[in-house]
Amino acid sequence: MNTLRMTWSWWKFFLGVLAAVLLLAAAYQIPYVNNRLSWRMDILTTRVRMALSPAGALPAPQQHAQPLTAPSAAPSPSPSPSPTPAPARSTAAPSTPEPTAAPTATSTPLPGQVRLTSPRYEKQDWNNCGPATLSMALTYYGWEGDQFDVADEIKPARADRNINVDELAGFVRGSVPGINVVFRVGGTLDTLRLLLANGFPVVVEEGMYLQEAFWFEDDRWAGHYLLLTAYDDTAQAFTVQDSLEGADRSVRYTDLDANWQTFNRVFLVVYPSEAETQVSALLGADWNADVNRQRALETAQAETLSQPKNAFAWFNLGSNLVYFERYAEAAEAYDRAREIGLPQRMLRYQFGPFLAYFHAGRSEDLLAISDFAVKITPNAEEALLWNGWARYRMGDRNGALARFQEALKAYPGYADAQYALNFLSQN
Repeated sequence: MNTLRMTWSWWKFFLGVLAAVLLLAAAYQIPYVNNRLSWRMDILTTRVRMALSPAGALPAPQQHAQPLTAPSAAPSPSPSPSPTPAPARSTAAPSTPEPTAAPTATSTPLPGQVRLTSPRYEKQDWNNCGPATLSMALTYYGWEGDQFDVADEIKPARADRNINVDELAGFVRGSVPGINVVFRVGGTLDTLRLLLANGFPVVVEEGMYLQEAFWFEDDRWAGHYLLLTAYDDTAQAFTVQDSLEGADRSVRYTDLDANWQTFNRVFLVVYPSEAETQVSALLGADWNADVNRQRALETAQAETLSQPKNAFAWFNLGSNLVYFERYAEAAEAYDRAREIGLPQRMLRYQFGPFLAYFHAGRSEDLLAISDFAVKITPNAEEALLWNGWARYRMGDRNGALARFQEALKAYPGYADAQYALNFLSQN
């Protein structure tokens, strides 16, 4: 009798736990509950996953980097993903129309202080600094949407941790009538001041440090967008709208430039369509995307000489070389950056190394860095895609198929993943 009672007690306990789990699972599907709990669940699962399998550091090159040499032809890749993804979030050539004449920026001295009207502030949702920052830039010109209008179109998965600058620009071009956009790399503090002085807020992407670690030995470095709305030469500082930290923050020129360098000093400007001639004149030679990239390449080359231990200078050199399809040289520059040491999340945001190693025929390096990137960010569609191509190159067809399917699941409609799946089915 006692045995039966104990057995029945255990069954009641088991059924009670099962019912509670099912009830919680059902409640989790309610949008309001899911919105409140999903990011907490993500943090918990990340910590458990990293505790069971620590990330460590980005792996060193599989072969020792050779000194940078003259341009060399990269091996013909087979297959070559088409359409080829943007080499890095700051390296895709924008489709801004070229001016009929090469404009030059005015040499009129800039005022020592400029303050534009701060737009309506938006606190970012989870993983939403890109849409929130773009939304603030658009509301400066009277746009009535918000960050969720942006995210619904270009960020179908709320857990997606990265939105590229070209995706932000694509939203403006396709969904905001009467507003144009341009983004370039290799910007300078003077470029930012010039645009602000002429009434144009500027979006920049920078590196920053999170306030808390999300796993053991987390270096806490992450990418972030800011909207610049003012500057003050006396204080040597910009005023920024920071979707994470708050409105009207003051950031010193030197701090912004150091953090901005980590993303090749990319900047994005939205403006009324009728102001295009003015914006092109302000950008001068940088209005031409190829000229802009060549100038950024020269800046990166100079910084690798003046700052030879700066991994970001070498990384920017690689990204600018990728733009010009100089893949073997780019791979060597990325080797240097990896040897010096890069942040754990670097490949969550910038993808130039994937293209460089793929097109340079260095499959082992491509596999090593994409494995690491997937470990850091399991739902990063770009890392999953290139990990699949590395596996395909190394003869692991089934592994490649699984990665391509994961990439498409992470980002439904991802054209490069669909191409990869089609390629496997046809070959």
